[in-house]
Amino acid sequence: MTKSRFNEEQILAVLKEAEAGVKVRDVCRRYGISCATFYKWRAKLREQSDTESRRLKQLEEENRRLKAIVADLTLRNQALKQVVSKKW
Repeated sequence: MTKSRFNEEQILAVLKEAEAGVKVRDVCRRYGISCATFYKWRAKLREQSDTESRRLKQLEEENRRLKAIVADLTLRNQALKQVVSKKW
């Protein structure tokens, strides 16, 4: 597989330019790419954004669960400190 001469930031810039209203044909000509390459990049990025959004939801759920665990442990720790601090 050949290495692309465009990095991911450049690809995003090309796609955003086309989304801004510039014709795809003009964008492709300006950057020296074929229309097929442009549409492949767009499809790949859409696929990645779907995958990333699912992963983000999973991470948010895990983060919520971990925060609840930390809150519970902090509460237990404070209660144990109060019990230990009392004189016998």
